[in-house]
Amino acid sequence: MATDKNSVIENRAYARIGLLGNPSDVYNGRTISLSLGNFWASVKLEPSDYLMIVPHPSHDLVQFDSLSHLVNRLQTDGYYGGVRLLMAICKIFHNYCKDNNISLHEGGFKLSYDTNIPRQTGLSGSSAIVCAALSCLLDFYQVRHLIKVEVRPNLILNAEKELGIVAGLQDRVAQVYGGLVYMDFDKKLMDELGHGKYTPMDLDLLPPLYLIYAENPSDSGKVHSTVRQRWLNGDKFLISSMEEVADVALEGQAALIAKDYAKLATLMNRNFDLRRQMFGDEALGAMNIEMVEIARRVGAASKFTGSGGAVVVLCPEGSSQASLVEDECKKAGFSFQQVQVMPSFLTQVDLETMS
Repeated sequence: MATDKNSVIENRAYARIGLLGNPSDVYNGRTISLSLGNFWASVKLEPSDYLMIVPHPSHDLVQFDSLSHLVNRLQTDGYYGGVRLLMAICKIFHNYCKDNNISLHEGGFKLSYDTNIPRQTGLSGSSAIVCAALSCLLDFYQVRHLIKVEVRPNLILNAEKELGIVAGLQDRVAQVYGGLVYMDFDKKLMDELGHGKYTPMDLDLLPPLYLIYAENPSDSGKVHSTVRQRWLNGDKFLISSMEEVADVALEGQAALIAKDYAKLATLMNRNFDLRRQMFGDEALGAMNIEMVEIARRVGAASKFTGSGGAVVVLCPEGSSQASLVEDECKKAGFSFQQVQVMPSFLTQVDLETMS
């Protein structure tokens, strides 16, 4: 899509659900993820005489009622807002274009954002902001045809790495591609291409899914800590468990194609059980485990959508079972809703860049 560089550009990126295989994306594994239409981030780019990143009125608060208000805010939300994310992707995008001899015009712009993705729920709120911003930059500089779709998740991840955010490619792939995507992060592929092999799947293969999340969750970013180091140290239990997690996604792809939802439910539960064995209950957190258990107590399958804060649920017995899960969530104070899956939003121009 050619965009007049004087027109206002607005792009959305959606939250995502890691359906199977996470967190093996960080360990040369395989995953299946989907784009969650219930929540999104939007970024607006307005041409300007100068370049300006606009703070969000509530997410980038710099004015407080008192010192204790400031401290309380930092204790609940940390030093986080979207401005740093927008600045980071601008830098990464600029450097990528420079390194790849992609010339950019000299026009300035004003960048602002909004998001309704619940904080710290493992639904990829940060990367959604970065993904939407990257889309705006591609359109503003009219270089969408010059930057391959497969490379874009790396740019988003690199922007987050700039800020010390620990993550894998899976979330960014789901947000760039949209829809339902099977991903293979095989080491040979990653070394040769710099990215994995990403295969979009038909949305009609999915059964109804549900989402449980906590309004005031614990931080989802602390969970990868010791596991990564143990894996790098060659911990045999961890390496074999992570390979099994990757196999869950491979089997899940076959189960989806066959619409074998009983098998899919078994695999979702297996995925979480393996994660629990590797990370331990302390790292996962009591509230996160309770969200998983609530669904399981009524016979539904459940697992984390990411690294904690939200859970994806499959009800093999249908809507009556989903109602039971919803009732239990209300009692426990968790939010519950049906998953809306967003179809792929890649344009013809995007598709033409793909390998």
